[in-house]
Amino acid sequence: MKSERSSRHGPNPCYRARMDPLMIKLIGFAAATCTTVAYAPQAIKVWKTRSTGDISLGMFLVMVLGLALWLIYGLLSGDGPLIASNAVTMLLAGGILVMKLRYG
Repeated sequence: MKSERSSRHGPNPCYRARMDPLMIKLIGFAAATCTTVAYAPQAIKVWKTRSTGDISLGMFLVMVLGLALWLIYGLLSGDGPLIASNAVTMLLAGGILVMKLRYG
């Protein structure tokens, strides 16, 4: 069984550079925060206006499916940033999807 510090392509470059594992997690949480917060303005706008005409149903269907799969992967691998970001983003994108289906 391979260790966390290696992959099928060799050691993780972050560990070879002696990067602190906590710093790696913090970078993951920062990235997760940015990509999650990006959905908030759209969710707020749709909630306030009840207007979803310019939103692609197909895109949000595929996005919510992808987020669900990332969430499952995060849960299975025990990856905190993946779990947190995909759970919250799935709520935001899922809310937009529900409003798209409800309001057209």
